[in-house]
Amino acid sequence: MRARHLAPAALLLPFALLLAACGGSSRAEGGGGTGSGTDGKGSLTLNVGDQKGGSEALLRAAGELDDLPYKIKWSTFTSGPPLLEAVNAGAVDVGAVGNTPPVFAAAAKSKIKVIAGSHSRSDGETILVKKDSPLKRPAQLKGKSVAVAQGSSAHYQLVASLKKAGLTTKDVTLNYLQPADALAAFTRGKVDAWAVWDPYTSQALDQADARVLTTGQGLVNGLSFQVAAPAALDDKKKSAALKDYTDRLRRAQNWVFKHPDVWAKAWAKETGLPEKVALDAVKRTRGTAVAVAVDKAAVASEQQIVDSFAALKLIPRSFDFGEFVDPRFNGDLPPSGTAPRTYGKAH
Repeated sequence: MRARHLAPAALLLPFALLLAACGGSSRAEGGGGTGSGTDGKGSLTLNVGDQKGGSEALLRAAGELDDLPYKIKWSTFTSGPPLLEAVNAGAVDVGAVGNTPPVFAAAAKSKIKVIAGSHSRSDGETILVKKDSPLKRPAQLKGKSVAVAQGSSAHYQLVASLKKAGLTTKDVTLNYLQPADALAAFTRGKVDAWAVWDPYTSQALDQADARVLTTGQGLVNGLSFQVAAPAALDDKKKSAALKDYTDRLRRAQNWVFKHPDVWAKAWAKETGLPEKVALDAVKRTRGTAVAVAVDKAAVASEQQIVDSFAALKLIPRSFDFGEFVDPRFNGDLPPSGTAPRTYGKAH
């Protein structure tokens, strides 16, 4: 049986497995860290929060875990929010998340510092509808129901897309659902649209009879971050390890862009994604990331998310996002607005 003809229930398993492959941009119900091994050698241990198919898989595929002069102890989380809870608690020294979880964590006065960034294309940040849906443009979402993961990058993308169309979240019925549940609702016609990100976008287009109503291109900042614990940054040895770790991630991302097929195969094996879907997601968004400085422009862009969510009372307060940034590792990295890479026509 070909994947595109799978019954909706059969689609749920790979999507559920993929909940950990969302790049840190979904809100989980629970989802604490689980140990998944240690790499490297030496007396210093860097505790790294990860998600399935995330930094560990990326670094391993690129060969960047070879000859580590310190140890990395990996802990796996379902998504960005519980990972940042672990950073706040000092259980994790650093971890990767999308552009929105730090806003929620900082609003809750968590002890976190954004230390590194990457800029990707936003073609994978989408609002999806079924192929036979009468909806042709975002303005037609008025009065319709939309599935979205609360506090996710897709949540902000939905807010921004509605605003551009002259609407607000009050003009639609929001269904706060994790991707696996959202897929079920979307497939069964329980919601009119689904705001989501890659690799879910690529999988829904391939397997769930979906089409793109609109993307986040030009509306969202396409940023994702490495977020560290202040205590780790205050430790000279751990700070040096964090610098080395972010350098390795940058080199690994460069490797991914040059070897999309190899990475897609490794990513598919790690997550249960079909290889075609993995490659689509790599070429649409995941492989386009370029390491950038967490500069004033990045802070200003994140501040827009803060202000938007505060105005909608989705976070309890507004605040200065810059207070949660440590730019010490910016070095000679290009500005945050540097154009992402591209493989040509968006997939």
